[in-house]
Amino acid sequence: MKICIVDDDQIYQFTTKKIISKAGFTGEVLTFSDAEEAFAFIQAEAKNKDELPDLIFLDINMPFMDGWQFLDAYQKIKNEIPKTISIFLVSSSVDEADTERAAQIPEVTGYIFKPFTKEKLLESIARIQS
Repeated sequence: MKICIVDDDQIYQFTTKKIISKAGFTGEVLTFSDAEEAFAFIQAEAKNKDELPDLIFLDINMPFMDGWQFLDAYQKIKNEIPKTISIFLVSSSVDEADTERAAQIPEVTGYIFKPFTKEKLLESIARIQS
């Protein structure tokens, strides 16, 4: 399994990678500081199944391209991607409008409230493996 973290907060990226490592995950972890960079990677590797992540933890609030814009762009190319990528939105926002909006997007597997924890990681992995 390959995990991708998309978040503009470098400290969050670092701590999330540590949580993933301490949970015993030995696969590759990709990190991107903005959604535009992550989308460009997915678009460039769209035909290369082995390079694509299996799971994306996507922050909603980022400069340039935010999580919602990433999802809009992803929906346009998802049929070109040879595997299912599970996307979990991750946010400190407890705004009900965000969770309701996320629930309306079929590409969103789940919504995780920060802080990210080992338990939330394991729940996310279990959800996509079931």
